[in-house]
Amino acid sequence: MKKWLAMMALALCALTLTACGGGAPAKSSGGSSAPKTETVKKDVASSGKRALVVYFSRADENYNVGVIEKGNTRILAEMIAEATGADTFEIKPAKPYPKEYTPTTERAKKEKNENARPEIVGTMPDVSGYDTIFLGYPIWWGDLPMACYTFFDKVKLEGKTIAPFCTHEGSGLSGTDLYIADATKAKVTEALVMTGETAQKSQGEAKKEVSAWLKKLGYAK
Repeated sequence: MKKWLAMMALALCALTLTACGGGAPAKSSGGSSAPKTETVKKDVASSGKRALVVYFSRADENYNVGVIEKGNTRILAEMIAEATGADTFEIKPAKPYPKEYTPTTERAKKEKNENARPEIVGTMPDVSGYDTIFLGYPIWWGDLPMACYTFFDKVKLEGKTIAPFCTHEGSGLSGTDLYIADATKAKVTEALVMTGETAQKSQGEAKKEVSAWLKKLGYAK
């Protein structure tokens, strides 16, 4: 009788361990994956980390959009700043570019060929308190405007995270993310690449693209 009772106790114990063993991993797996994703989002977007939007943009006559009052890249810069609460800094050349499109392209090409560093105006921002720099620019002759490199020379960005966004009319990113990484020694994220026409004429669509990009970077509200 005692032997039979002992065998029943062992069987009951075995069933109890099997039930716990089958249920625990599922609970642990489900509980560990969800908080991990949420923690990443909070770490970037809600932990007090600060961002700065730095951009170069030109209004006046532009290819495919005509004469405009607000530059294509500036439109995106303002959308990003509004969505993230980031501060902004505009890279402004001391010598403005011509209002006409063709003379501007000629000057831009000359500056690129000479690897020039056009003078820029304003007090350079202190980036020591910023974790992420959103960097915006148009694609000029397959590169950033040379004034952006002037900014890189003046402001130490090594060790920062740079999130590039650019406007173009057919050239795409043109490898400028690699140029930025080489010039700044910063960590460069996936870029937002958009036509100037979209930024200028389809701002609802542009906002959706900006929001999707920010979400990928962990900056979604």
